[in-house]
Amino acid sequence: MAAPPLPPTARAMVTIGAFALGLVVINQASALDVEPALQRAGVLAGLLAVLLMLVGVLWTRVQPDSPARVALVGTEGLELSPGLPDSLARELAWGSRMLLTATPAATLQLIWGETTLLRRGLLGEGVLTPGPICARCLSTGKAISLVDLRLYPGRAEFTGLLPDLPAVVIQPLALKGLLVLGGWSPRCFSRSDLAWIEGWAQRLSDDLQQAEAQACGTPQTE
Repeated sequence: MAAPPLPPTARAMVTIGAFALGLVVINQASALDVEPALQRAGVLAGLLAVLLMLVGVLWTRVQPDSPARVALVGTEGLELSPGLPDSLARELAWGSRMLLTATPAATLQLIWGETTLLRRGLLGEGVLTPGPICARCLSTGKAISLVDLRLYPGRAEFTGLLPDLPAVVIQPLALKGLLVLGGWSPRCFSRSDLAWIEGWAQRLSDDLQQAEAQACGTPQTE
């Protein structure tokens, strides 16, 4: 397999380093009288040139290229469960819009109990049916980030969210709900993205529990 091409900045550093090393060699070879001071200067200049080339070669490891977006197939849409309180519907619409614009999420789905309350972004023909991975997320109360869905044997669980998703984040809502997001590319969700998702999920959990209690006629405790 051929090595990936260097980015323009790294390629420029390697070129400059090679050019500088060539000048050092020419200067040393053309010197009429090679004095110790000239030798020391040549060694130092050569080391600096080699170091510059090394930095250029290692550039891609320090700053790897961002994974390319996958051409996902779906229809842009927003689906809210009917009968939601106005305040909750507004919160769902606002929060989902922010996640789709501020993070690499291409699609998201919110499930509370047995009901799908929200679907937004690129929508497929099916609906997500929680399986073992979602169950483990609920049981542990911790988010699960599948950075490259191709590597996980249980990836079929998320086909209903959107076919051929490269990355998925499952965020629990209290002990009853799930917020599931699909990303545009592998390893696309950063730590800041996950922190934002978790923060909104915590806020949303309180709103959902309050709305459920009001619908059941349960008095709220302070």
